Amino acid sequence: MNEVAAAAFARARSGPRITRLRLWHVPLTSHATYYMADGKTCDTVETVVIALDTDAGLTGWGEVCPIPHYLPAYARGVAPALTELAPVLLGGDPLGAEALMAQADRHLPGHVYAKSALDIALWDLTGQAAGLPLHALLGGRRQESLPLYHSITCVAPDEMARIARDAKAGGITQFQVKLGASGDWQTDVERLAKVRESVGPGYLVYGDWNCGATTLDAIRVGRGAAHLDVMLEQPCATLEDCARVQAATGLPMKLDELAHDTASLLAGHQLGIMDAVALKLSKFGGLSATRRARDLCLHLGAKMCIECTWGSDIVTAAALHLGAASPPQRVLNVCDLSNYVAPRLAPTAPTRMAGRIAPPDGPGLGITIDETALGSPDLILD
Repeated sequence: MNEVAAAAFARARSGPRITRLRLWHVPLTSHATYYMADGKTCDTVETVVIALDTDAGLTGWGEVCPIPHYLPAYARGVAPALTELAPVLLGGDPLGAEALMAQADRHLPGHVYAKSALDIALWDLTGQAAGLPLHALLGGRRQESLPLYHSITCVAPDEMARIARDAKAGGITQFQVKLGASGDWQTDVERLAKVRESVGPGYLVYGDWNCGATTLDAIRVGRGAAHLDVMLEQPCATLEDCARVQAATGLPMKLDELAHDTASLLAGHQLGIMDAVALKLSKFGGLSATRRARDLCLHLGAKMCIECTWGSDIVTAAALHLGAASPPQRVLNVCDLSNYVAPRLAPTAPTRMAGRIAPPDGPGLGITIDETALGSPDLILD
């Protein structure tokens, strides 16, 4: 090695290094039990929080919260995956998430949900080191605040209408109506009709089966509600069945569970069922991969919901930064997941105001984690 190369190598090695990874399993209790199609429920769910500590005194935070029976991911799978990645992480350069994530992908292919928390923590460290909020690093702030939707659990139609009215009174203009929990399509039509009546015309209302409907039931619901100005979300478990529903009902459609990589986005677009799409950080593998998905959706013309599967303040902040760095006319909505659960991990993090929410302003994620709420780590790698 010549002197110039040796000096460059020494400078590179003098930068910050990851010295420790800490991990917690934290139960998050929803403000209400969420009933969904095909027997799925969401009440108390375990989120996984990680902290990457560096020799520069900085700590980056990440989070992933898989909902049971929802996607091929589970909370107790995160710690073994990150333990397997310890040789790559410890001593690694935390600045510039995509470089270290590429090493992680070579060392352990797949396991994108576990890597999502890692990727978010690396972005947090990069932003802190740069003294910039993440939206500045993700392309620059394009909007001051972002529109929210409110998710309504699948219960009796009159109660769902009441929830919608309350959310509308707080400024919400977009309403996700969970469908399919009672197993009869007529009640699902009534759910959509009563929510639409309760919020009035012009507001966005969409019915979500979370992959749990048959084509027959979804088509009957769609045709029964076609006069209501509604959108359908992810009725069936395959793209082809979703396309059959869209063709039979003529209603716009939003993809969620089946949108998780480049191939699925391209397939959904080709089938004409991606008027809107949920880009969830844990499905794609963190901010790095979701930003690439965002850019592809900008090319394909889909509107986007930028969020995560579930979680608290860390994933909420990460998604808000990406949403704020996206063209406003293409962001359908975001979700303040932390508003739906307790405890809050960062009590001073942004909250909804008049149906909208702003990203944090501080460096990196811009939030301060209350470590006392976490307790002792369940895993320490150093």
